[in-house]
Amino acid sequence: MGNVMSAPKKLLILPGDGIGPEIMREAQRIMDWMAQARGIRFDISEDLVGGASLAVHGQPITQQVIDAARAADAVLFGSVGDPKWASAGFDRRPEIAILKLRQELGLFANLRPAKVFDSLVDASTLKPDVIRGLDIMIVRETVGGIYFGTPRGIETLPDGSRRGINTEVYTTAEIERVARVAFDLARKRDNRVCSVEKCNVMESGLLWKEVVTALHDREYSDVELSHMLADNCAMQMVRNPRQFDVIVTGNLFGDLLSDLASMLTGSLGMLPSATLGAKGEDGRTPALYEPIHGSAPDIAGQGKANPLAQILSFAMLLRYSFDMQEDAAMIEKAVSNVLDRGLRTPDIMSAGRTEVNTAGMGEAVVAELDRLNKAA
Repeated sequence: MGNVMSAPKKLLILPGDGIGPEIMREAQRIMDWMAQARGIRFDISEDLVGGASLAVHGQPITQQVIDAARAADAVLFGSVGDPKWASAGFDRRPEIAILKLRQELGLFANLRPAKVFDSLVDASTLKPDVIRGLDIMIVRETVGGIYFGTPRGIETLPDGSRRGINTEVYTTAEIERVARVAFDLARKRDNRVCSVEKCNVMESGLLWKEVVTALHDREYSDVELSHMLADNCAMQMVRNPRQFDVIVTGNLFGDLLSDLASMLTGSLGMLPSATLGAKGEDGRTPALYEPIHGSAPDIAGQGKANPLAQILSFAMLLRYSFDMQEDAAMIEKAVSNVLDRGLRTPDIMSAGRTEVNTAGMGEAVVAELDRLNKAA
């Protein structure tokens, strides 16, 4: 049995736009199953974000939703984005909802796993023997670095030419807090962290390496730590990606490397993510979990959407926010088994496989969970 919690954990569900509501329904199907089959219940509330919130409240996210997110133990997010709001103005874009949540909750560490399911090995553009069994976690710092550093801007020089300025800047505290997340995650995985920067040409990279090393020596000497230059890391991820367990890096390199890693799997619609904040005085760590794919308005409501990234985001939530390792592993195993049986939504369909709709995939995962639970 999994961890039967004394008081139900507070879970805020934000389905959002496009395919968000229909894939979230399949994640909720898993929650219903957990309550019935394993006696694990959550205190669940649901609210509007993105275009759905704009339609009702005239803004992509309300203060009420931000307060509810702050009070929750974890937030499960669907997807936002709706072309009908394209002319609403920059500050009223549906996507503002997710940016505002990250900002208001102080979510500084983005966790992007790149895991290859055996039955989807052929979906990758890399050779099967290179990526079979791949399971990387990239931890990207998300509220600092060159995207937020100052000075920044575009200026006109005395000779009339122009100069663009961005500043790569990190403090000890900013580096330590994201490195801590990476080390803690590694302890739940294969216990290895690779810290990535450009210490050979950037002072901020040198500081990054020194701070991560000092933190490791002080608090995480049980975790294996290595360092790699960012350009070499990109090369190694294509050459031999299975050498990595957890990669921790700054905002810019994390942006590039996490996209590279996601395409190693060849199935973008399958990948979950998490963004974590700092533990508060109440012991709660703010966290938001979401699939990395978009709202796909062109297929919304047609039952074509793949719910597996949303379901796997829920599994991440169980693992990292609630420390329910066994239950998370069971959901991931159920997803893997269903894929092994050849069930596919249209986005991952290939010859000789069986196509199912959104609800059909969700039902198949629940049926497999039932089988695994009874066999345990």
